[in-house]
Amino acid sequence: MNKVVNTYLEKKGKQIRPIMVLLSARLLGGVNDNVIKGAVSVELLHNASLIHDDVVDDTKTRRNAETINGIWDNHLAVLIGDFFLSNALILASETGDIRIVESIASLGRLLSIGELDEIYNARYNNLTEEVYFNIIYRKTASLFVSCAEVGAAAAGETDHHKLAVLREFARLLGLCFQIKDDIFDYFSDSEIGKPTGNDLREGKITLPLLHVLEVDDSDRHQQMLELARKEMLEADEIDMLIDYAVRNGGIEYACETMQRLRDEACKLLCDTFPPSDTRDAFVTLIDFIIDRTH
Repeated sequence: MNKVVNTYLEKKGKQIRPIMVLLSARLLGGVNDNVIKGAVSVELLHNASLIHDDVVDDTKTRRNAETINGIWDNHLAVLIGDFFLSNALILASETGDIRIVESIASLGRLLSIGELDEIYNARYNNLTEEVYFNIIYRKTASLFVSCAEVGAAAAGETDHHKLAVLREFARLLGLCFQIKDDIFDYFSDSEIGKPTGNDLREGKITLPLLHVLEVDDSDRHQQMLELARKEMLEADEIDMLIDYAVRNGGIEYACETMQRLRDEACKLLCDTFPPSDTRDAFVTLIDFIIDRTH
């Protein structure tokens, strides 16, 4: 167990989610032992979901390193994911705050539903922006919302209005995070550690292509729509769809959407909370998410 976990932790990622817990607590009261336990709990659950996703997607590399199932096998990876999940729930329970336990438990359910929605959508080609945003809320943004809830609860915040604003900020930040991740799939960059066109290979139509498919009225539209609905795409067909999305403004639209969500999130935050280093850190965090290169 120690060997597998230590190997996994050699690549820790950006740890944005525990940062979100800590900032939420600082904004609403202060950091204490329960805040730390809550932050670790969220990160453990997040990593459990990544390990299980790698099994489902048969992914052999993540963050430019081999996955657990890539080094060992799916059986071991599932067990390690379960181990992380169990420890996330143990830490949440150690806080003695039922709100934190409920948030972590509900998060696990939402993440699962989001992944199931994505599989269903890929299979039945339900190509609308509304469906897309519902999916990315559940599979990604819900995790950031839970970070806000856990941080606020652990800090002892009881003001429902402040909590509602922070939850909405976290939701918008999470949507930006996933849209940025989806944009990466349209470009080749070894830093990302994610193959170009991987989403399309799995039948996932994300915002850049989705928008172009909804608004384009050129002669190629019907051909591209039929291609996007194919169950299995060849490499050259993936390249065609990527080129079609990029050339027709899909990336620009996705970037504009992120900027709109970012502005909405920052306005909410600044209208509710007085100036502080912590408020500035939240703005810096969402800007980092939008501007990041991997």
